[in-house]
Amino acid sequence: MDYVLCFRNLGQNVINGSIPPDIRQLSKMKYLSLGINNITGLVPVELGNLTKLLSLSLSSNNFQGTLPPQLGNLISLTQLYIDSSGLSGPIPAELSNLKLLQILWASDNRFTGKLPEFLGTFADLKDLRLQGTSLEGPIPSSYGALTKLEDLRIGDLTGDDSSLAFLENLTSLYILSLRNCRIAGTLPEQLSTLPNLKIMDLSFNKLTGPIPTSFKKFSSLQYLYLGSNNLNGDLTPDVISSNLIALDVSFNSLSGNLLLHRKDLSTNVVGTSINDNNLSNGKASSMLQCLQGNTKCSTKFPSTSFSVNCGGKKLSSADGIQYDNDSELLGAASLYSSSNSQWSLSSMGVYISNPNGPRYITQTDSQITNTLDSELYKTARIAPSSLRYYGLGLDSGKYEVKLHFAEIQMDDSHSWKGLGRRVFDVYIQGEKVLEDFNIINVAGGSKKALIKSFEANVTNTVMDIHFYWAGKGTCCIPFQSTFGPLVSAIHVTQVSNLDGSSNSKSNKKRVGRILGITIGCAAGLLIISSIFYLWRAKKEPKHTLVHTDSPTKG
Repeated sequence: MDYVLCFRNLGQNVINGSIPPDIRQLSKMKYLSLGINNITGLVPVELGNLTKLLSLSLSSNNFQGTLPPQLGNLISLTQLYIDSSGLSGPIPAELSNLKLLQILWASDNRFTGKLPEFLGTFADLKDLRLQGTSLEGPIPSSYGALTKLEDLRIGDLTGDDSSLAFLENLTSLYILSLRNCRIAGTLPEQLSTLPNLKIMDLSFNKLTGPIPTSFKKFSSLQYLYLGSNNLNGDLTPDVISSNLIALDVSFNSLSGNLLLHRKDLSTNVVGTSINDNNLSNGKASSMLQCLQGNTKCSTKFPSTSFSVNCGGKKLSSADGIQYDNDSELLGAASLYSSSNSQWSLSSMGVYISNPNGPRYITQTDSQITNTLDSELYKTARIAPSSLRYYGLGLDSGKYEVKLHFAEIQMDDSHSWKGLGRRVFDVYIQGEKVLEDFNIINVAGGSKKALIKSFEANVTNTVMDIHFYWAGKGTCCIPFQSTFGPLVSAIHVTQVSNLDGSSNSKSNKKRVGRILGITIGCAAGLLIISSIFYLWRAKKEPKHTLVHTDSPTKG
């Protein structure tokens, strides 16, 4: 017996267990939402019986196994949401039957194999998201036929290199994110002719050559992310559109003078040779040049530690550590240096759908447990893509790096709001030290302090601590754009020199050297003064003053 039920929204109900095979009886169903629950088990093959379905949501669940090929029977489907659902394995070729599909969200799953070629036959597709998977490139050239695409987000591909040639006719694009997709070649001049493109993220790829001068005419573009490529040449105001809000070209072989004097434009040029007047701290700017691979650096007065209260004001911890203020409001592509020039930070990415606006600091009034320093964890820096802190002017040697975390945006309640997962990676000096890091899982809950300690070497005066979002974790719990790295505080201190001596011994040696130099200088000054005095006494005896033990009263 078939039930005459056309719409069923069971989302956000924390439903446990598996989907029963009896679901096949809902053959008249047109809209079925099971998203944001705690459903486990396999996706039942019986879903393939619901051939009248127009929309199916299985997002944010804990399914196991692969997508059943029977979902290819849902030929009327226009919307399919399977992001963060726990699925794995290859995407079935039978899904090529879903020719009417307009929206496909499939990020944050352990899908394997090549990017499906058949997606290029979905002529009505408007929104395609495939970030944070284990899929392989290249991006098929057939995707160039998706002329109705408005939002395309693919990320973190392995396998063969891709090119940008398929974008030429995608004139409906509004958002384009192809971050870490092994894209090689140059930036096509034709990109600037895409009339509706507002956000373009091509960071962490293998792009070469200059930024085309045609980008000056990119009138629709507001956010441009080209960091961590192999771009070269001069970047001048002549290639920057007047409508641009955020520009990130960090870690490229670019040079030039970016003297724009625009308060509405946030920029990040760290790791380049670009002169940017937006970074007012000239000393820190000089130190940051050490991040370029071919630059050898040293400093006369090296530092051996730095501490940052990420997103918060200056404070002193229970054990006496002074954490610097880091409450500066930053933009969607930013480079900021502390007033003491001991550290800098860079941030990139835009929260597209955040109802709270473009905020890159989060905070809470709740008490943080598992710590004597609750205030230290009540604020945090967040970023939608990449967040990096740099220790500057550091002495060469081995350092202990303490990273402080507490999840204060997501909760661990028993409601649907407790189903969010923040997942990101951490690199120190280019080495991955945390992969798929989930603060709540490791700390045992939200609003609980957690410290992760590591050791790293400094040989070129700079410490690079990189928090990176690889497209994994939920995107929209408890609200839209809740994802990406989060860090509460950083404390870095030297434990030994390059010669292996401890920091305390090093400090004693440094103090001894300073003391010896001081005594030597004082002795030298005394000798010179004595010689000068005797010379004056011999040359001008009439001006010599003779003092007695008891001056004569006058």
